[in-house]
Order: sequence, then C-alpha cells, then structure tokens
Amino acid sequence: MTPKKPADPPADAPDYREIVSFEDPEEDRTWQFDVTFLTSRWTCIFGQGCQGVLTGPAPELVQGCCSYGAHFTDDEDVSRVEEAAATLTASEWQFIEKGRTKTGKIRVIKVTKDGETVTRQVEDACIFLNRPGFAAGAGCALHQAALRQQRRPLDLKPNVCWQLPLRREDSTDSTGHVTSRVIQWDRKHWGDGGSEFHWWCTEAPEAFSGEGAVYQTMRDEIVHMVGEHVYSMLVAYLRSRPARSFTPHPATRVRIGRNPHR
Repeated sequence: MTPKKPADPPADAPDYREIVSFEDPEEDRTWQFDVTFLTSRWTCIFGQGCQGVLTGPAPELVQGCCSYGAHFTDDEDVSRVEEAAATLTASEWQFIEKGRTKTGKIRVIKVTKDGETVTRQVEDACIFLNRPGFAAGAGCALHQAALRQQRRPLDLKPNVCWQLPLRREDSTDSTGHVTSRVIQWDRKHWGDGGSEFHWWCTEAPEAFSGEGAVYQTMRDEIVHMVGEHVYSMLVAYLRSRPARSFTPHPATRVRIGRNPHR
C-alpha cells in the first residue's frame, strides 16, 4: 500500500506539518498521521522543567497538565478509572480520603454545568494528583501505581491523560467513509482556555529532548489508538525514509533558527 505524501511546503510556512495518509485495509477508513510530530523527539518533562498550564509559570507546583482535572470520553473510560481508584492505597494516593466515602464508594467524578463528566478537583488540581512533599512523590497516583505494578499507565488513567499530547479525530463523510487523524494536541484543543496557558509543551523547545522519536516512545499509546496493523504500516513507511528527510517540528525550528533539511 502506497502512502500519500503532500507536496513540499512553501518556504514561508514555518508551521508546516507533514501529513501522511493510509487507506485502512480492513475498514472504509483513511488514516492521517502528523509525521512532523511523530518523528520529533518530544518527551514529557513533568517535574523537569514543565511550567504547567496556568496563566503564569508555576513549575514549583509540579501540576503539569493536571490543574483542571480530566474530561472523560465515555462510560467505559469512567468505569476503568473508578476501578483503578478502588485499588489504590493511602501510601499511593494523597487524597484517598476525599476520593472515597466512609463506606468505600469511589467519588472521583463530577458532572459540570455543561454536562461534561470530569475528575473532581482537590486543592486546585485533579484529585489524583499527588503534590510535592507526598511520600510517594509528586505526580498522578494512577500513573505511579501503574509503573509500580509494571502495567501500562494507559490501563489505569483517563483516556485524555494517557493520550496527551496525541489526539485522534474522526470524521465521517456523506458516504460513510471515515477519516481518522492522529495529530499533536495543541492549545486550541483545550477550547477557549487554551489560549490563556502561559506555556504548552508541544510549543516548548525544551520538551523536544527525548531519547527516541514519538512514534517509538509512545508506541503503546499509538497502537491503542489505531491498532497494531495500522501502526505497523506507519512504522514501515517511516523507516523507509532517511531520518533527515522529515520536516523538523516547528518548536525545534524556533530553537535552531533555520530548517537544516532544506
């Protein structure tokens, strides 16, 4: 199967993204991938320079993108997180007493006035976020528990949390054909509030310092989003090209001041 590659970008398009598309061999679906992001060296720098998503820099809070809680995608997402929360202990979860009733019932979600189901907030951040000074360390209690249990964080965390900063968007045309896009999560995807963030990691050069490309370091997450076969198609295509043939990520281009691949 031959992937479709767009024409070369114009010289005055600093935010150009290279997108590659594949036809799904098993479904009436086209997959589109943001190759520019997937081949970048982005990595999560939570607690290592992440300034958070408040209106000003707040690295000392070590909140990352957990300041506003997580929006659930469906009932299955809610059930998985509630089941995971029920397994946490007081040594793993700082706010366990606020996350359970005296009878042991899990109470970690709420429905907003707009009808959205989200994790509750405690002390101005997600109820699952352990704060600096907690014995288990700062960070998501679900994420930390997964690592201790040698499990994948995506098996315990809300969908939006394990996917970030990846995003899958599906659209269906009048014939029923589905187009699924796997792209980076930008400020705009947070809604109006995203424009108020003082800092966002996919724009920050310091976050592009990982050991490998995103499609390698986030393999489990991408496979969960698109399936093993489609992921294999993507990897085969990416490995068929010289590494320096990919369009550099805009954040990297800001850092080096030029595009060395042109």
